[in-house]
Amino acid sequence: MIDIGFGPQVCGDLSAGAAKEWLLTDGRGGYAMGTVSGLRTRRYHALLVVAGNTPAARHAGLVGLDPIVTLASGAQVRLGTHEWASGAVEPKGHELLERFDLADGLPRWRWRIGDVVLEREIAMTYGRPGVAVVHRLISGGPIRLALDALCTWRDAHGERYADGPPPRVVPTADGATVEQSYRMAGPGWTPTGQWWRGAHHRAEAGRGLPPQEDLWYAGRFGAALDAPGDTLEVLAWAGDLDDRPAAGTTIDNARERHRALMAAGPDPVGATLALAADAFIVRTPAGPDVVAGYPWFGAWSRDTMTAYEGLFLATGRAEEGRELLRSYAGTLSEGMLANTADTGSVEYNTCDATLWFLHAVDRHVATTGDTDLAAELLPALRGVVDAHLKGTRYGIRVDPADGLLTQGAPGEALTWMDARVYGVPVTARAGKPVEVNALWVNGLAAIAELAAGTNQDPGAAPAALSKALASFRARYPSPAGWLYDVLDGPGGNDMALRPNQLLAWSLPHAPLGADLAALRAAGAALLTPLGPRSLAPDAAGYVGQHRGGPAQRDGAYHQGTVWPWLLGPFADASRRAGRQIGELFTGIESHLPEFGLASVSETADGQAPHAATGCPFQAWSVAEVLRARRF
Repeated sequence: MIDIGFGPQVCGDLSAGAAKEWLLTDGRGGYAMGTVSGLRTRRYHALLVVAGNTPAARHAGLVGLDPIVTLASGAQVRLGTHEWASGAVEPKGHELLERFDLADGLPRWRWRIGDVVLEREIAMTYGRPGVAVVHRLISGGPIRLALDALCTWRDAHGERYADGPPPRVVPTADGATVEQSYRMAGPGWTPTGQWWRGAHHRAEAGRGLPPQEDLWYAGRFGAALDAPGDTLEVLAWAGDLDDRPAAGTTIDNARERHRALMAAGPDPVGATLALAADAFIVRTPAGPDVVAGYPWFGAWSRDTMTAYEGLFLATGRAEEGRELLRSYAGTLSEGMLANTADTGSVEYNTCDATLWFLHAVDRHVATTGDTDLAAELLPALRGVVDAHLKGTRYGIRVDPADGLLTQGAPGEALTWMDARVYGVPVTARAGKPVEVNALWVNGLAAIAELAAGTNQDPGAAPAALSKALASFRARYPSPAGWLYDVLDGPGGNDMALRPNQLLAWSLPHAPLGADLAALRAAGAALLTPLGPRSLAPDAAGYVGQHRGGPAQRDGAYHQGTVWPWLLGPFADASRRAGRQIGELFTGIESHLPEFGLASVSETADGQAPHAATGCPFQAWSVAEVLRARRF
């Protein structure tokens, strides 16, 4: 793993330390998350966030454990850091923060108070919702350590305020249960019970969302730490509240598991990405799934299938992947893959998720030789082709005139560029998007190949492939020297320079051979250190910053914003064109200690210096960088 650590110049600088976020996950969709400085900048920052039956159904529980050190002299020092609605930052524990590290992926802080050095380390239990927070005296002492437990129980996307009832806290022998939903346990519990009003979240303020909430001060844990090596451990967990995690084991178990995951990486960056990938693979009551991003996304089928090769095949988790592919195949309806996403309902509202599914199955079989899975799924894959030839939801159908896929319905945005502002699609891209038809050709070729490898009937795929391939090659090259982004749209053919065309050269069964001139044109206009822009800067409608409130951010989402996941297709296309890609990932490697620590962000500003934006931990960003570097 790459070395990620910060000294007092970052830790003690509130803005610098608060801009760097750490993440731990429990393998179920729950997590712990915060910042280097200890300041909670988001509504999502907490030590225990618990997933429900789906990864998107999360609740925030234990928000914080604020340390208070009583020295031998009797002086008390508070080591928390809070920002309040009044504008005050109090206490200012970050000013005593001497060091922060990610040690084997686990966050670790060290505060210095004279000759006293206190360390905190956090880990989550894997496979169940639980967290261990361990404080250890490193030098100096004796001291008395107290930990103020700040609590809530609310939807992770919302807030809770003192104008409503406080959380129900019931004392236990060694702590308390909160709302009968999670339990805290540790030494020296003293119940309290009062509101801390006006906690401010600066990142939410910057995103145009409600920036404040009230926290319930439930009580205090405490113990004497007399000599270096003495510890105070607090556990918090949900689920079976009577099944207390074993004390003293969570951190060691997490460290051992992380080291095993990182062993899959061929170098420190690869090891870091392999560990990052693990955060997104979760097990739900329905089986394995993929969280699209932390802290606010759940499972989206498009993201899952786009990330599949990097998350599962590049990390040696093909058996879990196989189970996932079989499960997703069961959601096919009218030839479309369900987009079971953050809405909590099953929707069929993408034109490309199903095509990415075809790609994922093809890559799985090609990598593992699992012809049994190919034979099992081929009838469903043939059904996808038949449904698209006939026509399915939202105007998704094969145009009999040229064999290309067309799509579009009023008020809908069905491609990956699906942002809306006040319900109106920003980039509806009705017609025949270039990446959709590159995926269509790729999927048809994959089905024909899978059928040949299992001695099964390929159905309509070969004939459909022949027609679509010929039309793609004849129709998509534009006079500008690159590919049309959309054919036959409401306004005709769209020549906007976007990165979607990369799939026409990058996919395993790409419809076009390497085009060095077109790739150079796309790279010159679109490529940044963190990935391609979603629109060329000289195009009409280009927006260089992905900032502001929801409408402003959604308006910029696919209008110039950088998307790191597109580095994967760019790398593949470059290889095919004979270009060297050795320095293509340098910017990403520099990014790993910058934003979502040891991970890759969802997006970045289109304009320099291309500061990271969006979700700080994003599945397909990690997966495509991991895959492209590895293969």
